[in-house]
Parts: sequence; C-alpha cells; structure tokens
Amino acid sequence: MEGIKRVFITGGAGYVGCNLVPKLLKKGYHVKILDLYLFGEDVLDEFKGHPNLVQIKGDIRDTKLLEKEIPGTDAVIHLACISNDPSFELDPTLGKSINYDAFIPLVQISKKNKAKLFVYASSSSVYGIKDEENVTEDLPLLPLTDYSKFKMMCEDVLLQEQSPEFTTLVIRPSTVCGYSPRLRLDLSVNILTNHAINNGKITVFGGAQKRPNLHIEDMTDLYVYILGLPKEKIAGKIYNAGYENFTIMQIAEKVRNVIGKNIEIVTTPSNDNRSYHVSSAKIKKELGFEAKHTIEEAVKDLQDAFKAGKIPNPMDDIRYYNIKTMKAVKLK
Repeated sequence: MEGIKRVFITGGAGYVGCNLVPKLLKKGYHVKILDLYLFGEDVLDEFKGHPNLVQIKGDIRDTKLLEKEIPGTDAVIHLACISNDPSFELDPTLGKSINYDAFIPLVQISKKNKAKLFVYASSSSVYGIKDEENVTEDLPLLPLTDYSKFKMMCEDVLLQEQSPEFTTLVIRPSTVCGYSPRLRLDLSVNILTNHAINNGKITVFGGAQKRPNLHIEDMTDLYVYILGLPKEKIAGKIYNAGYENFTIMQIAEKVRNVIGKNIEIVTTPSNDNRSYHVSSAKIKKELGFEAKHTIEEAVKDLQDAFKAGKIPNPMDDIRYYNIKTMKAVKLK
C-alpha cells in the first residue's frame, strides 16, 4: 500500500514475529514491536540498536500504552494472542481478555490514529470440522473451542471497521512450521521433527486426520507481500493461507524421509479427530501469492538448527512450549 513506512507488530517477538521483523527491516520499514517477551527477551538480540527497530515490553491490554505508541503507525500486523486451545483453556478469562477484549480498543485506537492498514492473524481453526473436500473462505464458520470462537469474533469486529481510510484484512493461517529464533516445539511438524531427532522415535496420535501446514518463511513472506499491495485488492478481504494438506501419518513419513529411515513411527489412538483440507486457491487467484516452501524444508531447517546448537535442551526447556510457559508465568 502506498505510504506505508512504519509498521506496528503486536507479538513481534513471537514465533512468527521473530521471522517477520528481520524481513521488514531488510525492506527498509520502520518497525515497532509490542510484546510481553514471555519466551525470552533475547530473541531479537541480533537487531538490538537497529535504527529502524523499537522494542516495547508491554501488554496489549494496556490501552494507555497503545494510545502512546500507535500514533504515527501506517500499518498494524496483529499477531499477539494466547495461542492454541490448551494454552487458552488454562485460564479462559485471561484468554478472552487478551484474545478478544483487548482487540476492540486495539482496532479503535489504530483507526483513530490514522493507521492505513490493519492485518489480523486469525486461524483456520475457525472452520471447525468440515466434510467438504476443500475448505474455502465462503464456508460457514463453526468454531469448536473458545480460542477459535474469539478468533471468529475478532474477524467480525475488524471487518466492521473497514473504511476507505482504514483498510482491514483477515488472514487465516494454517499450522506454521519451521525454525524461528523464538522456536515453538508444540506444533505438529516441529513436534515430530524434535522427537525424530532427539528420541529416534515418532508417536503419531491417530494418523488419518488431515492437517494443513504452512512454512514459516511463506507465512512471513505473505505479510511482507501484503504491505506492498494496493488497498483495493485487500480491503475488507479474508484469505486462507494453508498450502500443504497432509495426514498426520504422511507428515510423520515426510519427517522420517528427511531425518533418517531408521526412525520408528508408533501410532496410538487419538480423540482429536479434526480433519480438514484448506484451500488457498483464492489468495493465489486474487493476490497472486503462492507458497514456495515445503514441510520437508521446514524439517531440514530444524535439523540444521539442532546440529548448529541453536536449540539447547529441546525436551525440557519450557520456552519452546506455550502451555508449559503459560503455566509457569501465571499472567493476570
């Protein structure tokens, strides 16, 4: 979009944010991050002192802080949330306060202070369980959990604020995979890779469920790409971003093919029968965006990071696991 120079990222020190920030800096954007830094204050140390980067340790529920820091922003990319169902369910009141209640003033303050663009990272979980072969953006939403229900409600809040001066866009990403300086080892591809490398064995729960995945490089390339598009293309739109649709068993086999044929795959029953195939045809057709990276590349990137010693203590360090960190920090 024309005139976008200053980007405000909530959750900019998170799994996706840590991969996105360097790309924006490289493109010459001025970036301001608001994050609680629950998973380490050193995740963006490489860029400390960068003239175009401001890092703020703070809470998105702090409206006074938002009123202070958002003015001058051209685009907001909202990544911050209590991420995934188990973390949300630890404290549903806390989850709602961060994922939904804080969202409303964030959007209003952004609009009031003349931000031109607001991009919301929703989730493909808003669809619930679908029988359709291809889950497209026009299907009804049937969220099964509070986490996904509030994702859906935030979409509604944002799209109602769409105006000629305030461009709104909803992205529904699939499960992201691959290496990031703020690494998550509680996401399907990353879990299987960690166990293959460090246990020599992969346990698959169920196995027939289809899961859409998206390489973290594609996820962050998409956000960068969006900033350069004319507003007419994206205003008030919703797009899926989930390219590689495979069963959990197929993902496990892909991991084994990269890590080594000697890796044992063990299956065990699961009561999580969510299975869906997300279509990303719309974003390709309308915006010309297509994923370039694969699950195998994500596995290889993680393997290289393990070999390089970038992921110490992967089984026990709570910073790699959202639910363990949430239990330990006891946010109010």
